[in-house]
Amino acid sequence: MYRIAIENLYKWKESKHRKPLIIEGARQVGKTWLMKEFGKKAYADTVYINFDSNSRMTELFASDLDTDRLIMGLELYAGRKINPDNTLLIFDEVQEVPRALSSLKYFYENAPQYHIVCAGSLLGIALHQGTSFPVGKVDFLKLYPLSFKEFLMATGNERFAELLDKQDYPMITSFKQNYIDAIKHYYFVGGMPEAVQSFADDKDFNEVRNIHKRILAAYEQDFFKHAPYEIVPKIRMIWNSIPSQLAKENKKFVYGLVREGGRAKEYETAIMWLSDCGLIHRVSRVSAAGFPLKAYEDLKAFKLFIVDVGLLGCMTGLRQSTLLDGNDLFTEFKGALTEQYVCQQLKTIDDLGVYYYTNDRGSCEIDFVIDTGELIIPVEVKAEVNLKAKSLRVYKDKYNPALSVRTSMADYKREEWIVNLPLYAVENINKLGKPLE
Repeated sequence: MYRIAIENLYKWKESKHRKPLIIEGARQVGKTWLMKEFGKKAYADTVYINFDSNSRMTELFASDLDTDRLIMGLELYAGRKINPDNTLLIFDEVQEVPRALSSLKYFYENAPQYHIVCAGSLLGIALHQGTSFPVGKVDFLKLYPLSFKEFLMATGNERFAELLDKQDYPMITSFKQNYIDAIKHYYFVGGMPEAVQSFADDKDFNEVRNIHKRILAAYEQDFFKHAPYEIVPKIRMIWNSIPSQLAKENKKFVYGLVREGGRAKEYETAIMWLSDCGLIHRVSRVSAAGFPLKAYEDLKAFKLFIVDVGLLGCMTGLRQSTLLDGNDLFTEFKGALTEQYVCQQLKTIDDLGVYYYTNDRGSCEIDFVIDTGELIIPVEVKAEVNLKAKSLRVYKDKYNPALSVRTSMADYKREEWIVNLPLYAVENINKLGKPLE
């Protein structure tokens, strides 16, 4: 299985300013596999250490954090010499030993020759709880479920992924049915590596759903095992309310849907916990379209999406026949699924700010507004081929963006002020402002 993130790891390895690297991401998005695969491909040797329930590592890092002493202890544990030039050190579930996280500062300052990659399914929480290491001493990489392009590659459709990379839209349009079939499969399977692998091997939708159920059960266990006891019920209520929040016409998160009379103050910590775990994406409203968008962020208004479209379908009990064969009952939820899909793809693009826009009167809503660093692009999402764009036109008249995007199942088309970008090509959105090579 190919992950685009491995290219970032190669760049990290060759960087003159390399620091210990922390890979963040939800449980089961493939962090451990990625680190081991990178070690296999890019180094002569890999020393893998899992810190979960590892009393030896707890003891090793408990006293002083002298790097020579730590390396000697790691060598004794691994049973071999660690050569800094060609060995990758992997610290997995590193949040279980907070002092190991603190040691990264000293590796950076006193022993930068060692190549260290760390991950942990609840690392985000450990970092936000003030685990001691100074900012600026480590590099970060976020890992998400497989994007649609990675899904194409994993399911034997590499040539179709290449075509998207080349942005050869006349050829893409000729094969659009292949893309539409694949995106429907992706809506059901999602991008969790175990589910994708199972689907690629056996094409068994029932087994894919069983995998989704197991992953969701593991997340529920994490709530009970790792979250502060008093916020566990609130975490569950927020988590379970997301499908109904997204099913609304206006997808802005409403506390009253979690519990009647619910207030922000009660649930803020629970939302932050889910966000730190990588289980949800919080997309804030912006009140205007100036550079940078973050300056116009309205922290009180936001939408919540979950980590993966396949898991969202599982939470709602969506059957493959409903999705693949089309069903009138499904029309209402199709918009939610499509917006979840688009959010998920946008999040995989490096250095992209993702927000949404409504005007003060609420008469104009843009599903996503993205900040590429060079352009601010409004994005309207349509589940089918509906090409009405009333809100986009209102937005355009007010802000006159250089580029506006409507993404749907319709073919690629560039008009005077708007680009129709097929949903299956949404990962190309940050390339639209650039000339084709």
